[in-house]
Amino acid sequence: MLLPSSVGFHWKKFLMVNLRMAKIRITQVRSTINRPKKQKDTIKALGLGKINRSVEVEATPQIVGMVRKVAHLVTTTEL
Repeated sequence: MLLPSSVGFHWKKFLMVNLRMAKIRITQVRSTINRPKKQKDTIKALGLGKINRSVEVEATPQIVGMVRKVAHLVTTTEL
């Protein structure tokens, strides 16, 4: 792959667009009963809501941050 060498080229933007994000599988393993509303909302935003439900998503910084907030309720595996 040839990299452009122009003066106004944005390297970070080029790398963000052309590199594929890793995919991760997130599985809910604990209940959201008696958890704060923010944690319940985060679980819903991840596409979970029931124990043993799994989703496969790209590991963007936003998703990784959400998983860290509810790490005690979910397990993750890299695909």
